[in-house]
Amino acid sequence: MGPVLADVLFVTALIGVLTLVHRPLGDYMAAVFQSTKHLRAERWIYRSVGADPDAEMRWPAYLRGVLFFSAVSVLFLYLLQRVQDKLPLSLGFKPISPDQAFNTAASFVSNTNWQSYSGEVAMSHVTQTMGLAVQNFVSAAVGIAVAVALVRGFARSRTGELGNFWADLVRCVIRILIPLSVVAAVVLIACGAIQNFGDIHHITTLTGQRQAISPGAVASQEAIKDIGTNGGGYFNANSAHPFENPNGFTNWLEIFLLLVIPFSLPRTFGKMVGSVKQGYAIVAAMGIIWFAGVLAVTWLEYAHPGTAAQLAGGAMEGKEQRFGEGNSSLFAVSTTMTSTGSVDAFHDSFSGLSGGVLLLGMMLGEIAPGGTGSGLYGMLIMAIIAVFIAGLMVGRTPEYLGKKIGAREMKLAACYILVTPSLVLIGAALAMALGKGQSSMTNVGAHGFSEVLYAYTSASNNNGSAFAGFGANTEYHNTMLGLCMLLGRFLPMVFVLALAGSLAEQKPIPVTAGTLRTEKPLFTGLLVGAILIITGLTFFPALALGPLAEGLA
Repeated sequence: MGPVLADVLFVTALIGVLTLVHRPLGDYMAAVFQSTKHLRAERWIYRSVGADPDAEMRWPAYLRGVLFFSAVSVLFLYLLQRVQDKLPLSLGFKPISPDQAFNTAASFVSNTNWQSYSGEVAMSHVTQTMGLAVQNFVSAAVGIAVAVALVRGFARSRTGELGNFWADLVRCVIRILIPLSVVAAVVLIACGAIQNFGDIHHITTLTGQRQAISPGAVASQEAIKDIGTNGGGYFNANSAHPFENPNGFTNWLEIFLLLVIPFSLPRTFGKMVGSVKQGYAIVAAMGIIWFAGVLAVTWLEYAHPGTAAQLAGGAMEGKEQRFGEGNSSLFAVSTTMTSTGSVDAFHDSFSGLSGGVLLLGMMLGEIAPGGTGSGLYGMLIMAIIAVFIAGLMVGRTPEYLGKKIGAREMKLAACYILVTPSLVLIGAALAMALGKGQSSMTNVGAHGFSEVLYAYTSASNNNGSAFAGFGANTEYHNTMLGLCMLLGRFLPMVFVLALAGSLAEQKPIPVTAGTLRTEKPLFTGLLVGAILIITGLTFFPALALGPLAEGLA
């Protein structure tokens, strides 16, 4: 079997299984968030934090819950890193420096999982499991909770109540993320991923050199890092490391895990608003953009001459031989379009134009299919903008799912889409202007600028992946990227929840002959076009200076 045919079968199997689980998982998640019953374990958690899970919240109260929980999480994770040397299972590691501890705390709480450290030589077992792994669960749950609140805004009318944040958070962790992660971790262990709390092993290599082999609870963290679209690897090599990603099947499994919830949430949206066809329109737009990215990057990598194309079949620099160009390209597109940040190849080694496609995937807002929760609410914001554009074309007040899209709704949507471009462009511009970015660049010219642009795009869009050549572990970048991660995560949530509250207060508008049918393929095409045009106009100058200039040189 040739490598191209193998890649086709690989992606075909992936799409087939995602299609099979789309309906049952989406329906199950809808049932979880529409349930009025509480499990015994959930009731114990509610009592321990003093929360009433049956109390409905308006959007300011829901937002306060999100921000309070996240602020406490940042503080806890920061302190845990600073005192890890005094805790059990420290492995002899020193405390993390203040700026790097802030960066890491902001990273994992914001579901970014950007890492300016090498986990196997910096983080203790306690920090990895009680700190980073726990945040992988709860930060993903926060994103899904906010998405569910926005869906309730569309589904409800004449009320400002959006549900209960604490109930949504706990249910998501207990009923969705933990069961999926347990199953995935068991499969990964069976396939060769490690899971232990042992000491560091020192061995002598065949060349006589001493090498340290780091242990860890890797499989359990690997499972939730992908399912929750987190991406923080236990090892510096991330999913290119054989302890995290042993073989071709686990590579397929990890891509499936990072796509399964984002691609299933549109079904949850359709069930909760009472029209599964609306969910199909959203998932179709996500799928079109994702598949186009996969085709583009795969073709560009196979077409790139590389260092020995006649032997390797394409550009193999920075890629694992056991995965090859096709699987590495699929993983790269999937991880940059889902805010995951997990990598099985170094994106710094991709061709200039391939790197541009990966950058564009993040710049779209990571909505194809996006992160757990964040992809869905980002796509719904874009749907509102597409409806507004359609209304301008025909001179009719725009409507979406029976809700009028007026001045207030459009202002909130506009504020949402302006947050991350502002953070990306201002952050990258300051880094280059102050020389901080240039001093961290391994390469010069267009590729070096792409490294800086990629870093601030990844942080501001809460992705977490990086061009391997960028030296991010400086006081300046740890601080600035940490701020970008926090602002890029929580400022958009302010506008999403405010929009949800505004929509929930409206009375439903009856469907008429002039109503735009948003469940039709025409609207899906309009949505995809609006996404590409808005993003292209915003980021094209920056892309032209970096990956486009490199690719066309």
